[in-house]
Amino acid sequence: MALAGLVLSLAACGGGSSGGSNGSSSAGGTPAVPDAGMSAAAQVGEKIFKDVSLSASGKMSCATCHDADNAHAPKNDLAVQLGGPNLDVPGTRAVPSLRYLELNPAFFFAADGTPTGGFTRDGKANTLAQQAETPFLAAHEMANKDRADVVAKLQRASYVNEFKTAFGATVFDNADTAFERILFSLQQYQKEDSDFHPYDSKYDQFLAGRAKLSDAELRGLALFNNPVKGNCAACHASSKGANGAPPLFTDFTFDNLGVPRNTDIPATADPAYFDFGLCGPDRTDLATRSDLCGAFKVPTLRNVATRKVFFHNGKFKSLRDAVNFYVRRDTNPEEWFPLGADGNVIKFNDLPALYVSNVNVKEVPYNRQRGMAAALSSDEVDDVVKFLATLNDGYKP
Repeated sequence: MALAGLVLSLAACGGGSSGGSNGSSSAGGTPAVPDAGMSAAAQVGEKIFKDVSLSASGKMSCATCHDADNAHAPKNDLAVQLGGPNLDVPGTRAVPSLRYLELNPAFFFAADGTPTGGFTRDGKANTLAQQAETPFLAAHEMANKDRADVVAKLQRASYVNEFKTAFGATVFDNADTAFERILFSLQQYQKEDSDFHPYDSKYDQFLAGRAKLSDAELRGLALFNNPVKGNCAACHASSKGANGAPPLFTDFTFDNLGVPRNTDIPATADPAYFDFGLCGPDRTDLATRSDLCGAFKVPTLRNVATRKVFFHNGKFKSLRDAVNFYVRRDTNPEEWFPLGADGNVIKFNDLPALYVSNVNVKEVPYNRQRGMAAALSSDEVDDVVKFLATLNDGYKP
């Protein structure tokens, strides 16, 4: 499933968390100007999204890690972000962009057994609301003690009366009910605010006949679609849907790409630590499905050229390196993986030997062998990267 990991784990307020504030308004800050087109729940959801007072540190909000100026992704190039009461607790996965999640389906197994859908990198949440809970409570993110702790903080917020107006004067009579309304508000904000899904990239304009792609971008598109070259469209469809809807550049499935271990993640200092995606450790309901270990969700490639790190573990810091990994992983493994004491390359070193057989080695471009020509030349990689940049939001001719 080519190019199946460029945008990383999907989470409502973070897949890890970053330290410090990005200038988002706190409970006592200047309130944002509401979007008249959004519901009352969505408008209060925007304030929750930007409220740093809802964290144990008092310095972190959803917007801290999901900066609107960087396609709702982190501005820095840390592999994992820092959270916790003192903003010094590292996460274990790279933080994703929150763009283009409004049509993401709940997790299911397709008729052929293919795991599909769900939110977050391992698909464990079934709605935008469900995926928002973890960041509030995770020790490496906003680090609240429990649901009631979050609700108590919101009751001290300057917009508490707006929350009551949206959900009723008695909403705080039950902490669980109030917390569920917090999650619902965040969901509605992300669904209703077009900033999360503007569909205004150069490629969108090209599909609408209002923009032209350069020669290099057109070559990149052809390579992206070509099933014997990039084969990216196998999982990241680039054509309009049957109803004329713009492409999402994901099929919502999962893939195991054998991404190299990233020692920038503190958890990897323990040689026994592994992130298996679908089969754990964050997700537990599929722990016995060893055939799924190492598989992570195929993300949208929209805004991928704005990202600072790539793949679920943030191993790569340039889009060109990420694309190169896809096409040279098997032809030139020494470029990506360490050497053993015997001088041989230790491929797929972020998986124990038991699960190495799960790595995708059948589909183009992963079906190459060492010494063969890569599926894309250096110039062709450049063209694909140029095409991917046409997927950035906010194109202005």
